[in-house]
Amino acid sequence: MFHLFRQGLKAAWPICLGYLPIGGAFGVIAGNYGLSVAEIGLMSLLVFAGSSQFIAVSMLHAGAGLLPVVTTTFVVNLRHLLMSSALADRLGKVSRPLGALFAYGITDESFAVNTARFQDEDWDYGRALLVNHISNAAWIVSTMLGGAFGRFIPEGGLGIDYALTAMFLCLLVYQLRNRLHVLVAIVSGILAVLFALWLPGNAYVILASVPAAAAGAALRNTLAREKKGPPVEDPS
Repeated sequence: MFHLFRQGLKAAWPICLGYLPIGGAFGVIAGNYGLSVAEIGLMSLLVFAGSSQFIAVSMLHAGAGLLPVVTTTFVVNLRHLLMSSALADRLGKVSRPLGALFAYGITDESFAVNTARFQDEDWDYGRALLVNHISNAAWIVSTMLGGAFGRFIPEGGLGIDYALTAMFLCLLVYQLRNRLHVLVAIVSGILAVLFALWLPGNAYVILASVPAAAAGAALRNTLAREKKGPPVEDPS
């Protein structure tokens, strides 16, 4: 059991390190908008979605009602449909309660780490679950610390405004294992920028990633068939 926990912690610590400034930044903003430390922690526990939490507190501060906040959060998190679908077949046959427990902890960061780790034969549901929930604990603690001590941090100090972008770039680099991955990442990025110029919200994430991933899969299968070569005829 200790060995299992150590492996999960080893995989999750870069996420936890990245969550400290990002969660702290959210705690600072939420605290300045009037949320208590307990409310910040409860929101991080129930929602556990960084970008959605930033948007939600901003909307609440602006006086938005419950329905617009919930609807906006749903749209922003549509990308989780892709991440959940991609990881579903990696988990094996787990019960619905265990599947729900795992799904709760899926974020962009844990998805990136677990996807890369599932390339290894010894990675399984238990280790992936630990990555999700160790990261979850780090997020909750960091947001509450930000809410408690945010008044001592100057606005824009410590590079907080760049922390989220930097972490996503690092997670992307860890997933680029061959030229095909690089090509798919470039195509996805170009499409995302183009769609973002025309579409509101985060729908451009799905619209960019689906065709790029489909094209990458088709190209991979084509290259695999060419490498395998034509079938050898039976000389008899």
